[in-house]
Amino acid sequence: MTAAATRIEDVSVPLGEDFAEIRESVRRICADFPGAYWRDLEAREAYPTEFVQALTKAGFLGALIPENYGGAGLPLRAAAAILEEIHAAGCNAGACHAQMYIMGTLLRHGNARQKTQYLPQIASGALRLQAFGVTEPTTGTDTTKLKTRAVREGDHYLIYGQKVWTSRALHSDLMLLLARTTPVDQVKRKTEGLSVFLLDIRDCRGKGLEIKPLPAMVNHNATEVFFDGARVPAENLIGEEGKGFKYILDGMNAERILVSCEALGDARWFTQKAVAYASERVVFDRPIGQNQGVQFPIARAYAETQAADLMLRKAAALFQAGLPCGDEANLGKLLASEAAWHAAEACMQTHGGFGYAREYDVERKWRETRLFQIAPISTNLVLSYIGEHILGMPRSY
Repeated sequence: MTAAATRIEDVSVPLGEDFAEIRESVRRICADFPGAYWRDLEAREAYPTEFVQALTKAGFLGALIPENYGGAGLPLRAAAAILEEIHAAGCNAGACHAQMYIMGTLLRHGNARQKTQYLPQIASGALRLQAFGVTEPTTGTDTTKLKTRAVREGDHYLIYGQKVWTSRALHSDLMLLLARTTPVDQVKRKTEGLSVFLLDIRDCRGKGLEIKPLPAMVNHNATEVFFDGARVPAENLIGEEGKGFKYILDGMNAERILVSCEALGDARWFTQKAVAYASERVVFDRPIGQNQGVQFPIARAYAETQAADLMLRKAAALFQAGLPCGDEANLGKLLASEAAWHAAEACMQTHGGFGYAREYDVERKWRETRLFQIAPISTNLVLSYIGEHILGMPRSY
């Protein structure tokens, strides 16, 4: 695909290339991990270690790490293409995608020592940075009211509190953790007093850190994390104390763009499966795809997927150019999650009873893609964002 351009106020921003060679390489790796591999993992609630290792060896999980730290130094658009192709191939990047968007906080706000110490090892696969400790049981997406706290004691911080839906914590060496260092009643703005830490799970587990599996509808290796005095060296504070909310927000746009491209990949997988089955399945002496009731939902989902793709390309281009991209990232997330869900519904309905058969992988992917309506931000919160921040209507919450 040739580079296109869009107009952002008075700035022309290229939408970027399509990274065809990278996509082809990802497809070759995914071919070694067919549906049977993922079904077996789900039955055992196991982690796709072999898949993650293959992506790491190929350098894809270090795509955003600068070359001087052992990574590929690629733009966000390339990382988005990698994740999209993983999902379009019927695989799932949920086991490893966090490393890409967590990386931004360390890259943009970490100091030289932290980057030198951790980035080369993450790029090589010697260390895994897959856990992101933000969400809590009682606060959910109301992040400024989180209760996990970090108390300074000499050259360490002591962590107390609880996190939930912290995926991959049992399969990660490091965790990016958001905790409150100043009580909310002692700050002028509720977004102040939050700090980000790079916590070494290996050092803390069993010493004030406990991790428990949290079985769920999809095999995302979710966990609950409990802190009771876990010690984190003060030198592992990312950036300045009390400014962590800003650092996390900075990475959330990247997260939404990348995860939304996984939804795009799902939409493409569902559409391809639905088209193939509708064309070959004969009922009442005619292919069922000849019936408009079958054909139209698939066609509509395809159109929605293409529209979402353009918005996400725009968001990634703005992010890469260092320009504001919150509107585009949220719009892209909404459009991609909706396109994926509509494609999933069309595919499931097209397959009928066979959609429930595990061997077709439709039901697995159908369950997985439903998550995009909730995470990394729910559809309703995106609509609230659009209403308030883009359309200028009164705040709804």
